[in-house]
Amino acid sequence: MKKAFTMIELVIVIVILGILSSVAISKMAVTRDDAIISKGRSEVAAIRNAISLKRNTNILMGQGASFPSRLDALDSPASSDGDALFGHDTNASDDKQKLLDYPIYSKSKNGWRKVANNKYAFNAIGVDANFTYSSANGSFDCKHTVKLCKDLTE
Repeated sequence: MKKAFTMIELVIVIVILGILSSVAISKMAVTRDDAIISKGRSEVAAIRNAISLKRNTNILMGQGASFPSRLDALDSPASSDGDALFGHDTNASDDKQKLLDYPIYSKSKNGWRKVANNKYAFNAIGVDANFTYSSANGSFDCKHTVKLCKDLTE
């Protein structure tokens, strides 16, 4: 007598594996989106803290209570993929030109990009959250009516 699986048993196992894999794949996609938003949230916090730290440094150095006039060293109003954003000037001879010690590199998908002077966009899950920097009061914020903006800032 031969011991083997019947065709029906094999089909049932394949169907069960297919159902399990479809559930696992959908859960992994959601986890990836959450990770991108989490990364963006920490970058927003780092940028805001760096702006405040730059102002405090200016006060301590006797240079007035001014906020940085701009957040990057780009001469163009918009960035290309791979451009260093948020003050990392590789040509600077000292740290006075730097906002962040390590740059955030521009990416058009799932990352930051500069869209105009003092305007930046963070892209995640196919949606943009548009941030505006004001050197008058040091604010770096977006419209909280956009869900991605709320996810990044609240």
